[in-house]
Amino acid sequence: MKTTNGERTIPGLAGRRLAWRLLLPLALAACAAIPPSPPPPETPAQARERRAKAPRPQYNLAGYPPAARDGYIDGCETARDSEWGRKDARRFKDDPVYRMGWNDGYSICSRRARP
Repeated sequence: MKTTNGERTIPGLAGRRLAWRLLLPLALAACAAIPPSPPPPETPAQARERRAKAPRPQYNLAGYPPAARDGYIDGCETARDSEWGRKDARRFKDDPVYRMGWNDGYSICSRRARP
């Protein structure tokens, strides 16, 4: 078969090229990832319940005694004003290791929390 400019073509080849030009972009677009929808906003009650189930914050305090670790976590979370922030007044008064950990945690994390 000859075209008007004298070139030979295979019958149906032009239709196949057109089909590829139309279908290939559609096929590639179908493979695109659709981002997941964001979770619905939670109510304050749901947030409290979620936080109540969450584990206590973890810090890498390997090698320190348990009282120092407890004090550091309590002091740091107090500086961050988190729900875990607390100061065990009895331990702070009676246990110098807890007091040292609390003071260290509070001072280090309060410096990080400042802009």
